[in-house]
Amino acid sequence: MADAKREIERKYESDESGLPDLTGVGGVAAVLDKGLVDLDATYYDTADERLAAAALTLRRRTGGSDAGWHLKFPVAPGVRDEIQAPLSDTVPEEIAALVRSRVRDRALVPLVRLRSARDVRHLVDAEGALLAEASVDTVTAERLSGTGRVAQWTEMEVELADGGDPALLDQLEKRLRKAGVRPSKSPSKLARALEQTGGRKPGSARRAKPVTAGDHLLAYLREQREAILGHDPGVRRDVPDSVHQMRVATRRMRSTFRTFGTVLDPAVTGPVAAELKWLAGELGLGRDQEVLAERLIALLDELPPALVAGPVRERLTAWASARHGSARGRLVAILDSTRYLALLDTLDALLADPPLREAAARKPEKVLTKAVRKDFAKVSRLVTEALGLPPGQDRDVAVHEARKKAKRTRYAGEAAVPALGGPAKSLASSMKSLTSLLGEHQDSVMARRTLRELSAVAHAAGENGFTYGVLYGREEARAASVEADLPGLWKEIGTGKPL
Repeated sequence: MADAKREIERKYESDESGLPDLTGVGGVAAVLDKGLVDLDATYYDTADERLAAAALTLRRRTGGSDAGWHLKFPVAPGVRDEIQAPLSDTVPEEIAALVRSRVRDRALVPLVRLRSARDVRHLVDAEGALLAEASVDTVTAERLSGTGRVAQWTEMEVELADGGDPALLDQLEKRLRKAGVRPSKSPSKLARALEQTGGRKPGSARRAKPVTAGDHLLAYLREQREAILGHDPGVRRDVPDSVHQMRVATRRMRSTFRTFGTVLDPAVTGPVAAELKWLAGELGLGRDQEVLAERLIALLDELPPALVAGPVRERLTAWASARHGSARGRLVAILDSTRYLALLDTLDALLADPPLREAAARKPEKVLTKAVRKDFAKVSRLVTEALGLPPGQDRDVAVHEARKKAKRTRYAGEAAVPALGGPAKSLASSMKSLTSLLGEHQDSVMARRTLRELSAVAHAAGENGFTYGVLYGREEARAASVEADLPGLWKEIGTGKPL
């Protein structure tokens, strides 16, 4: 099973050899010589360098204390999450799965071999605890395909110890700069190796600044495509909030297709939007369950002990755990499915050759404003209809429909912000407030449905159903409170002038 750790490090280069004295910097009481280590790493990628293009690195390394397979994901400058797996001859399946959304049907092949002679120093405090590791690496990079070229260089690296204070790196860098050491121009050894042995420089491509309505929407759609790909490994690893963020990206992309049909041909985007809806639905099975379980357990925590009769907490916890495990297994299977990978290929093809209509070439102000206003008008109609209905199932359905349309309008406003600025940002903010309120109402509807189901199961098992009834009543009150607040919020939103 693969293990994960967060790596926080900085790389440097210098015309001089060796590290300057770092004693006394940021609590460093001593610098311990740990000797030389020989490292031999083979980096894998597709022939067209898909992992490198996404700033991902996959290597098989021998030597040192962590021999094995290492997959690194960028988090922030100088910060990466590293997934480790035991040494084997081929890429472990748990590692291959984490890059499947990038690689798809392409083979992972040896791309570059890096051999490093590492001179290691441990920076420790007065008690001997490790604060950071500093090293000087003499690197030989060999291209294993294509040019076959070889490159050599020397670099310095300072890596923070697990749980260390990142401020220490700032203090160490200040000392290094005074000694003539400068930050490396390359974010990683692999990036430098690819550049110096004839590969492309990762991240070197830059798109022109958006000008037309089509430019702005395509830039937004690329962001969402990248978000889907970026959160895929987190969903597979069950990283908190990753399912939600991936689902939001699918919804944003789908909403963009539906709202801006005058810019992007619906005849082409319609089938893609349908597949995005399918993916969002599959992601929602686990996410909705997670939110609902958290809500019900929090509601139970609010009850005085006297109102809790029977094993309600145990039943809620068992229900949540069973549903989560089932939903997660299904979701991982979906991410490995031919249908999902085909959708990713379709998105790539659509963005490479977008189905632009005549309005795409126009200035964004008029085109995007008209589309967003149209969405807002639909929200206004649905909210008015919901407010005109008496409390009950019909109103619940109407409120839910208004929420879905408000969310779509919010995403449309977000897509238009780079082009329209403040007014679009204000509209998106208003729609976020509205969807939050209406979302609370829908959560209450779903919570009451679940409480009825759990109560029936508890009753069949001979358990007391009193507490389920109390929780149901409290959820009814929460929904009524939302319905009471809605007219005031809508009046506040409606008095403004959207775009």
